[in-house]
Formats: sequence, structure tokens, C-alpha cells
Amino acid sequence: MKILDYFKNSPNNFKAIVAMILAVLSVTLMSVQAKIIGPDYHPIQIAFARGIIVLILLTPLIYKLGGINFLKTTKPFLHLFRSLSGLIGNLLFFYSLHRIPVADVTVISMAVPIFSSILAIIFLREIIGWRRWTAIIFGFFGVLIALDPSTDIKIASIIAVIATFMWSTTIIFLRILGTTENPVKTVFYFMLISVICTSCFQPFFWKEPSVKILFLFLGLGTCAFLTQILMTYALQKAQASVVSPFNYTGILWAILFDLLIWDVLPLVNTLAGGVIITISGIYIFHRETKKTG
Repeated sequence: MKILDYFKNSPNNFKAIVAMILAVLSVTLMSVQAKIIGPDYHPIQIAFARGIIVLILLTPLIYKLGGINFLKTTKPFLHLFRSLSGLIGNLLFFYSLHRIPVADVTVISMAVPIFSSILAIIFLREIIGWRRWTAIIFGFFGVLIALDPSTDIKIASIIAVIATFMWSTTIIFLRILGTTENPVKTVFYFMLISVICTSCFQPFFWKEPSVKILFLFLGLGTCAFLTQILMTYALQKAQASVVSPFNYTGILWAILFDLLIWDVLPLVNTLAGGVIITISGIYIFHRETKKTG
């Protein structure tokens, strides 16, 4: 109780940072569970199960926010495109997680702000100055180091890069949707469209899950739900520039779980690339708050 009282009385920035760290832990746990499930179950089945569970968990919250009236939207196509890009990104990430360490996938995924900055130039007509361009190039250099082209690059690593790009496109859609749409509504349509799309393929990919896998599906869906709630809370309590850098704690969580569960330590090039990508991403966030490029 003392911890809860301390948290309630803490400054908003502190609350937001704690929420973001917990959100990153939650999404890392989701990745870990997807990797454990992965060898025997297709990513399409994993995405389907996750969507069903998140929709069930969202139902009481949506009812509290106004039910059907709350879900009305004037931007159905934006929700559709955001959901499809997010779904494709998730499927590709699940594929990669089955084949390479969680830390490798996490390091590559940290390049999202690098890709989204470039997409913002194309689609949002943002003007980016030489400082952010330098950070973007620096970040791509970090991705190359993490991939280590001097060796045979794993197909799963390339897939993770493509997945990161797809996630970056969702950032652009979310920035547009965020001006009018409640984050809970956006998550609902994302999960609903994901379930509808993946349900079409279940006759081909569905495999009867064991009791252990059912619990993992439940845990994976719960973590996906908590991630959205915690990130929304963090962004409500503080500016993105305050909480976004803590997204990079995901690399530390991923390394820890790789070591504890699979007894795997990241390669030097993965760590080096991760450091460069992190520095680049944090600087991009910093420059975005300055509005000067």
C-alpha cells in the first residue's frame, strides 16, 4: 500500500516513466511467449488468438466509454490501413521471433523512429534538418551493424527489418488518427480487423493448442492489452519526449529473457548496433520536440 500511495503522490513524469517501462516489459513478455509458442504454431494463429483475447479484455472498457456510440468513427479507411500495416508487421515479427533471439528482433525493431521520420517527410510533408538527417543515417548504420553483412545475413533478420518498416507506417497513421480518435478505439479496430483477416486463414493453419499453449495465448493477449493501456497512460501523463526514450529498455529486457530462458547472450555486433540505434532514436525524439529539424 505504501508503494501505491507513493506512486499516486508522485509527479506525472515519474508515473509516465514507470508506466512506459512496464509497457516495454509487457511487450517483451509478449515476444517471449510468442517465441515459446512459435515452433509449433503459425504466426497467423498466434495473431488470431491475441486479437480475440484483447477484444475480450477491451469490452468492459469500451462499454464504460459509451459502447457502440464510442466506436463510431469518421475515419474507417485510416483505421483499416493502420490495422493492416500493424497486422503485417506483427506477423513478420512473430515469424522472426521463431528463428532468431528476442534481443536481435528487439534491437532491429528499435529502428521504428528512424523509418517513421523518413515516412513523415513523404506523407506528412515534414521538414527535417541536417541534424535529424545525420541521426537517421547514423541509425541506419546501427541497423547494418546489427545485421552484420560481413556474414550470411539471416532471412529472419531481414524479415524483422521489413516488420519494423511496417510498424513505422502505423506511426504515421496513428499520428493522423490521434488528432480525433481515442487510443482505445484505435486499438479496438486494430484487433477487430486483425481477427477478421486472420480468421479467414484458420482452416489452413489452425492447430489444436495444448493446455500449456492456451495459457501462453492468454498471457500473450493479456500482455498485448496491458502494453496498450500502459502506453496510453504514459502518454496521457507526460509528453512523448519524456517517455519515448524509455522504450529502449526493451533491449535490456530482451537480453535478460534470452539469457534466462534460452541461455543465449547477444553477439557483439547486436549490442553495438543496438547502442547506435538507441542513440539515434533518442536524438530524433529530442529534435522532434525542438521543431527545428
